[in-house]
Amino acid sequence: MLDERITGWLRGLLERHGAVAGTVHVVRGEHLAIAAAVNIPPKVQEVTAVIPMGKGMAGLAWQRDRPIQTCNLQDDASGDVRPGAKAVGARGAVALPVHDAAGGIRAVVGLAWMDERTLSDDEVGAIARDAAALPA
Repeated sequence: MLDERITGWLRGLLERHGAVAGTVHVVRGEHLAIAAAVNIPPKVQEVTAVIPMGKGMAGLAWQRDRPIQTCNLQDDASGDVRPGAKAVGARGAVALPVHDAAGGIRAVVGLAWMDERTLSDDEVGAIARDAAALPA
């Protein structure tokens, strides 16, 4: 079930960074659970409702504790992008971990853009700083 408060926060994050779609997955024990989704098809929300560590961009961001990005979701051949992500219709995307006060990962935030893009370290850093304000 999606959290309306987190969804509202996600809409603002997407707007500030010019993204067209996004998700928030929160850590729930041994998996990530979807908490918010904007412009994500219902079938993709269903498929990504629970994500194990290491699976897809969000699972890899959680496992590696670093941002995972692709310049084009549609053409990615790295194996990091799961087939369902292509259904969003976006191209450039990033998934990045959000830490709690103790330094542990509490969530993974994903953003997607319609154009192909590779984010610079500065751009990823700006999104990460903004994402740190994710409501608890």
